Amino acid sequence: MPISDWPASERPREKLLLRGSSALSDAELLSIFLRTGVKGKSAVDLSRELLSNFGSLRNLLCADQTGFCDHHGLGPAKFAQLQAVLEMAKRHLFEDLQRGDALENPESTKHYLSSQLRAYKHEVFAALFLDNRHRVIQFEELFSGTIDGASVYPREVVKKAMSYNAAAVIFAHNHPSGVAEPSQADRQITNRLKDALNLVDVRVLDHIIVGDELTSFAEKGFL
Repeated sequence: MPISDWPASERPREKLLLRGSSALSDAELLSIFLRTGVKGKSAVDLSRELLSNFGSLRNLLCADQTGFCDHHGLGPAKFAQLQAVLEMAKRHLFEDLQRGDALENPESTKHYLSSQLRAYKHEVFAALFLDNRHRVIQFEELFSGTIDGASVYPREVVKKAMSYNAAAVIFAHNHPSGVAEPSQADRQITNRLKDALNLVDVRVLDHIIVGDELTSFAEKGFL
């Protein structure tokens, strides 16, 4: 049965307008993005099939172009649309951090860092540079590595902090495995960075590991 023949309260678009986006399932949200199904399948049916094939909504959103377009009902145009949506979401989260207020909402910070780093299949080490009122100056990806590690150079981090005239920094890196538990190497490099930045009066406020969950060094008492 086509979606247009469903009761109005069950159609994804009407349901969203009536009850809000949080009331929709992953398949219903995806169906609004897809807009149309394929022969013999409604947009919701196709969405359920795609989520089953990819294993999760996150896997679908993180798929590369080849993996995405290999599935029936998807193609380069849909992939481009999806990348545009994801980039708008990232920029929206960053604007929330850049509104001129001091960075006082740890959850917003975590959401932004997760949106930037979680999809990578290799380790990426990044930093949020802050002024003396803890307002965001810049986010930058500093080092890239392999699936299980990235080389981090304190001297380069100090130079970057000085170039932004930063007074504080929040580090973040992803664990492609999804396990957000800090390794001994993570703790050691954080201490080295903290010591190096102390010499130029730049505070390390936190180091957040991005995986299936998020781990904060500050919350763990590691700083």
